[in-house]
Amino acid sequence: MNVDTINVSHIHLALTMHTRIHAYTSTMTMTMNTINANGLTFAYLEEGHGPLVLMLHGFPDTAHTWSHQMTSLAAAGYRVIAPFLRGYPPTDIPHNGYYDKATLVRDVAALIGALNEGEPVYLVGQDWGAITAYGVVAAYPELVRRAVVMAVPHPAEVNKSLLLPKHVQRSFHWWFFQLPNLPEKALPENDFAFIDYLWDYWTTPGHCDEAHIASIKDMLKQPGALAATLGYYRAMFDVQKMDPRLDDVRRAMERTIETPTLALCGADDLRAELMTDQGQYFTGEYHFELVPGAGHFLHREQPEQVTQLVIDWLGKTGT
Repeated sequence: MNVDTINVSHIHLALTMHTRIHAYTSTMTMTMNTINANGLTFAYLEEGHGPLVLMLHGFPDTAHTWSHQMTSLAAAGYRVIAPFLRGYPPTDIPHNGYYDKATLVRDVAALIGALNEGEPVYLVGQDWGAITAYGVVAAYPELVRRAVVMAVPHPAEVNKSLLLPKHVQRSFHWWFFQLPNLPEKALPENDFAFIDYLWDYWTTPGHCDEAHIASIKDMLKQPGALAATLGYYRAMFDVQKMDPRLDDVRRAMERTIETPTLALCGADDLRAELMTDQGQYFTGEYHFELVPGAGHFLHREQPEQVTQLVIDWLGKTGT
């Protein structure tokens, strides 16, 4: 697909999402662009000029999740790019494509090559974006100056949590999404009420993000989008859904991390207890900080505090 072409329905989606977002951000100066990387056309939001900060979203979410941080980082002198991950319109939905973690890591490495000529970037990720970021800094440390991971522990800690009942309950959707066909039928019911439930369950009481959640639902209503986003979870446990050509990347993702990394988690997120003692996975500079008054979507629940923590970390001397 040519870098300048994108599905007409995806253009309509992008315009709709921008309209939704306008309701909760007063200074929208970012642009929507596309680029080819790793065999797909990725759509991305961009704002500012300077060293590149690449921001990766999670589920259920879109690149617009970073609206608060992008404007502030741009004002601080950074070029900020937030791509829509594979399968999340307006980015391509790959036909018979892979959604395993190694594939996501390769996507980001390819995006860095395409967007920054392979020069190292600052990398920020939340939820699935954090899972991907852990893999990128382990497998491709030369591509990342400094990293920030939010709301998800190191993959080794995630694996340990599978034996802890309360964390299995917290991540009940992982198991539900393994079922064939049923999630595709259940999630759209009552205008994607399941998405409202997840955001309510994972955020602090009283947090309201209606316009943003509505834009997520708009994305999921696009043909093929729901199955694609579920594909991330189905590739977690099924080796048949993992790209067999990327075994070398998987091995590299198991390395200890030398990239200076800041880990953030909302103090009200159950996963915080899994992130307090994961320094053993890092040989480079590592720091963990709890964000009071926040749950899983800490960057939206406490945007000013999280943004300042990110800016301070990226701007540390010696980098």
